Amino acid sequence: MATSWESLKGMVEAGSSDYYKFMEGNNAAGTRVRKSLMEIKKYCDQMRKDIQDERNSRAEK
Repeated sequence: MATSWESLKGMVEAGSSDYYKFMEGNNAAGTRVRKSLMEIKKYCDQMRKDIQDERNSRAEK
C-alpha cells in the first residue's frame, strides 16, 4: 500500500504540539492545526481507497 498506518500516526503527532499551543491561546497555531487536519483528511481518503482496492483485488482471486 502507498499509505500506511504509521505515517498517519506521525502526521497526527506532528500536529499535536500546535493543537496544544492553540488551546493555550495562540491563534496562529490554530491555522496550522486546521492545515494539518486537512492534510490528514486527504491522507485518510487515499488510505481508504487503497484499502478498498486491496480488498477488491483479494475478492477477484
